Amino acid sequence: MPTLRVNGRDAGPHKATVNPSLGARTVLTNSHWEYVALWLRREHKSDALFYWQQAQVFAKAAEGMPVASAPLLFYYAFMNATKALLAAKSIAFDEHHGVRAHNMRAASSKIALSNEGVRIMQRGIAPALSQYLQESEASDRHSLEDLLFNLPCIHRTFCLTYKNQKDLFIPLTDCRIEYDPASNSSFFSAKLSKDFADAMFIRRLPPSLVADPIAADGRKIRSVVTAPITRPVAKTAAELGALGTLLRTLRPDLNYIAGAQTLWYAKGVVAGPARLKRSPLTCTLLAMHRLSEICRYRPMELASFLNGQKNWLLTEFIRMSPPQFLDEIAAELTGQQFMVPNVRPAT
Repeated sequence: MPTLRVNGRDAGPHKATVNPSLGARTVLTNSHWEYVALWLRREHKSDALFYWQQAQVFAKAAEGMPVASAPLLFYYAFMNATKALLAAKSIAFDEHHGVRAHNMRAASSKIALSNEGVRIMQRGIAPALSQYLQESEASDRHSLEDLLFNLPCIHRTFCLTYKNQKDLFIPLTDCRIEYDPASNSSFFSAKLSKDFADAMFIRRLPPSLVADPIAADGRKIRSVVTAPITRPVAKTAAELGALGTLLRTLRPDLNYIAGAQTLWYAKGVVAGPARLKRSPLTCTLLAMHRLSEICRYRPMELASFLNGQKNWLLTEFIRMSPPQFLDEIAAELTGQQFMVPNVRPAT
């Protein structure tokens, strides 16, 4: 089936969850910070620009710091970037964290990622972000282990750390929106990566994604939900709105890793820590908040974590999550997609 076209470009999944600029050209830049600051100036978002610049100062200060100290500054970078997003979108929020520690140890004194908990409050920055992203997660209490499990950018590290853990994220290729002339509708289509071309991975797909019955090759999948678009080129506001709704509906089950190429993943269903109905943005903010508090108030416990069996996982999170968070928050702020310049993806 033909690929749906928007503004002369093939349509596919979009990094921005809420208001993607569909059909816009990808922004090629080595500095998300600079581009977004200029974008906020053009849009006359002075409050958001102030928060964004604060976030950049904290992020720059965290670069090169020891892993045991960096979470404090990275959290304040994440928090202020989130405030920039909320301010830019004219969303009222209480000027406090909106998340606090939650004791999950009970009678045990054991230090473990599974019993280091957070609780999301009714008001504040974290719940405002969750509401903006239209998250449907019912629980407001999560362990650090749960939060890290739900982050695609460190999931390989998670599975290597917990050796019996099956992959939650299934890598995809050939991600696009196909147009079906027989039904005058469009749907998301992709292939499982060759290393994941197996019936057991098809069975792990979330309910929103199924094996494509037409291809029947064990790799091609498609979305259950469709968009009522009556031609292979989406032009009208109604058609673009239908496409936006399709992408937003699927986005909880489609996550990505930023890099020289955008890598898309289906968020499957497997046994293990909780599969949270939350964006990686929110999970990252919550996890870094908890680590920042341990860094401030219980530094010897953070040292214990970093000297223990999960040291690689925590180190990878502290090092890998900042550029991923920045790419995601920049996409949500501007509605645009960002890539490193001078890198041409293979075709």
